[in-house]
Amino acid sequence: MNTFFLEIQHFSPILLDPARIPLAMAAILLTVAGGLAAGAAGPLAGNANPFFWLAVGQTLGRFGGRLDRVQRMAGDLVFRGFLLTVLGIVLFYVLGGEGAQIAQRFRFGGVTEIVLLALVLTSGAVWAAMLRLYRALKSKKTGRNAYYTIAATTRTDLSGSDDYTITRVGMGMAARAFDKGIVAPVFWYILAGLPGAYIYAGIAALSWRFGKDGFTKGFGRVPLLLERVMGVLPHLLSGFLMALAGLLTPTGGMTRAFAGVFRKKGRAPYDEGGLPVTAMASALHVALGGPTADLDGSAIKRGWAGPEGATAQLEAGHLRRALYISVMAHLLLLAGMGAALFLLS
Repeated sequence: MNTFFLEIQHFSPILLDPARIPLAMAAILLTVAGGLAAGAAGPLAGNANPFFWLAVGQTLGRFGGRLDRVQRMAGDLVFRGFLLTVLGIVLFYVLGGEGAQIAQRFRFGGVTEIVLLALVLTSGAVWAAMLRLYRALKSKKTGRNAYYTIAATTRTDLSGSDDYTITRVGMGMAARAFDKGIVAPVFWYILAGLPGAYIYAGIAALSWRFGKDGFTKGFGRVPLLLERVMGVLPHLLSGFLMALAGLLTPTGGMTRAFAGVFRKKGRAPYDEGGLPVTAMASALHVALGGPTADLDGSAIKRGWAGPEGATAQLEAGHLRRALYISVMAHLLLLAGMGAALFLLS
């Protein structure tokens, strides 16, 4: 029995290390500042997702694009997606492990680890894209430059969409980026270090590239399933923080947000944004989601999220409030991490 407890003590710093909390907080702040600065000139590659997602998309995404042929049988596509996902997980683990070794070798006061973690996060770039769209909607001059980043980030074909649809997609992007681009990778980093964060981020990137919000014919089913397994606990936290942020948002409503999360009708499925999207829609009393098409031309028959009777005709003012509630959710997360650090120290 004593040996068992000694083993637990030996592995606990690897599995859960409170010393990672301040590094994670610094990485979030770095993505806020860096993303806003880069976003002022246009986010990297016109895409506000984490840099690591873009790298996965340019490598495994291109390779998988040759395998994902809709004319093939669903079972064949599932198997191909499984093979690609297994290959990806091995690669993500190696990259995360190598990153951890580099961070240990060249610490620079923790700066190396902060930068490596920031590669799997996103926040400021998302806000910059929303600000660009807000200004365009406000001036009634929505052109390609206004929505290009949102289209690329969400993989949504917005070429024939009206301002209402573009605004809904932009608001949903903010809620989902908070969940998949901040809370979940930070959760896995604190729990399992850089390998945990990189494995989650890689699987989330494959889900983004091939999952089609759950409407995949088969190729994206395995990464969607694995992302849900790894993301379910952070997802609950993201939904809670987004709902709580409604209390701090002008004309928002925390009570409405929590009521919407627990109400079956008007709640977005997990693959379509889930609790964070539902909480944002309920807090702001709007309808988010709705059917669109992705960049591959596939129909994404997304349902509607939000309270009954809420408007889906969203404008610049709604986008500004969505930006505000997203910022508040991030501040609440940082405050919670600070409190956890104080309690664990």
